[in-house]
Amino acid sequence: MSLKEAYKQKAEAELELAHARLVEFKAKAKSFTADTRLKYVKHVDELEHGIKAAKVKLKDLGDAGEDTWEKVKDGMDNALGSLRQAVRNTADKFKE
Repeated sequence: MSLKEAYKQKAEAELELAHARLVEFKAKAKSFTADTRLKYVKHVDELEHGIKAAKVKLKDLGDAGEDTWEKVKDGMDNALGSLRQAVRNTADKFKE
């Protein structure tokens, strides 16, 4: 397995985990009253946006050749970092 493929698999796994957390947060939010739910919508939306952005970068990574993928990797690293932060922020908000 190439370094690119190993990195791509790691990124895919991280995206799957973030999506699972998103589903979890949405399920929790359904049990809240409408007023309370509104406080959490922003954080859930940010997480959804982060997942979408990371998926775009993952596609770019998949489309990149073996000789250029490391240039795309920086963008993927940034997207995953932002996604991790969005998951943490949302989780922290749901703990309040």
